[in-house]
Amino acid sequence: MATVDEMRESLREIFDPEIPINIFDLGLIYKIEQPEEGKVDVEMTLTNPACPVGDQLTSKVREAIGKLNGVSSVNVKLVWEPPWNKEKMTFEGKLQFNMLGFE
Repeated sequence: MATVDEMRESLREIFDPEIPINIFDLGLIYKIEQPEEGKVDVEMTLTNPACPVGDQLTSKVREAIGKLNGVSSVNVKLVWEPPWNKEKMTFEGKLQFNMLGFE
C-alpha cells in the first residue's frame, strides 16, 4: 500500500490553475487518511468556494492517488472550515507564492 508520503508527492503534480503552485504546497490538502487497507480519504479545500475548477481538482486528486500501489478507492471531501489562507501553505509554497509576486 502506498504511504501517505507517496500520496503527498503525487499531489505535488497537481497545480492550481489560478495560482501556479501545486495543491499540496498551496495548502489545499487538509487531511489524508487510510481508514482501511486500500481505501484513502482526503479532505481538501479550494482557495475560493466559487472556484470554477473545483470539480476538476477533486477528480485529479482521485486520479493521482488512485494510481498508487494498493489503492482501491479514494474519497475526496471538499471542506470549507477552516477557510484557506496563505498560512496553510508549506514553506516551499510560500516561497513560490512570493516569487510569483502574489501578496
